[in-house]
Amino acid sequence: MSYLIHTFHNNHVLLEKRGALIVRRLCVLLGAEKVYREFSTILQTEGDLDFASTMVQALNLILLTSTELAELRSLLKKSLVDTCGKDLFLSLYASWCHSPMATISLCLLAQAYNHASSVIQSLGEEDINVKFLVQLDKLIRLLETPVFAYLRLQLLEPGKHTWLLKTLYGLLMLLPQQSAAFKILRTRLKTVPFSENLKRTSSANPYSQILQVTEDGNRNQDAPNYSAIDFSSRLQQFGSMQQQHRNHLKNQLQSRKSASAAVLSQEIQRYEESQSSSTPEISRPPSRAPKAIS
Repeated sequence: MSYLIHTFHNNHVLLEKRGALIVRRLCVLLGAEKVYREFSTILQTEGDLDFASTMVQALNLILLTSTELAELRSLLKKSLVDTCGKDLFLSLYASWCHSPMATISLCLLAQAYNHASSVIQSLGEEDINVKFLVQLDKLIRLLETPVFAYLRLQLLEPGKHTWLLKTLYGLLMLLPQQSAAFKILRTRLKTVPFSENLKRTSSANPYSQILQVTEDGNRNQDAPNYSAIDFSSRLQQFGSMQQQHRNHLKNQLQSRKSASAAVLSQEIQRYEESQSSSTPEISRPPSRAPKAIS
């Protein structure tokens, strides 16, 4: 696995063109859970944060789309009620933190909607960039696939799945209003049946209705199993990893600025040297011809 990740690190084209096929074949031959656990363990300590983020995003997309990983997805869905599912969730989470959208996707698979909402709320201005929005667009489209059919069916009972609604509305608020993903998600959320059990505050604002839903039933329902995972520590883990990425980005920008400033300084110096070495003819004082002695 280490050799394969090293190969992907040195050949991004291979990762982009053949990475999904290679990983899927490995999952068939060695077992999806074993492969993903080993990948996650290696990526936790990956020094190249940009590559780690790219690799995690690729693995996450394979996890969400490949039929070979259906059993792995089923195990993750039991993360709150099954020890094996919980262990797998924690194993992947450590490296999935390299990518906010991969982390949110993992939480949606594990039905850890409360934590998914917390992750969204923790995002800062630096985190919501073009790469993030591209990944978010992909996730919104994947929510309409059969893989997330269980999630869409849970929307039929908004009173029981308050945190799911908050998570989806949180994602909606991060999307540009004119984007196709915004329209897709908004259309889906419009189909949520708000029953008389919901305490409505405004018929024109479904999000305000959601905020008024009594959450005790949802929280109590998952309390025994939900507490099996220390999500407070996981949120700190996610925040720590994202801070590393922010610092890395700042260092990159600072290096680029320094390099640009150095190049500009050299250009100015060359220009000044060329000006001082070549004095224009018009600036020279006219020579006086000696007067003829008569």
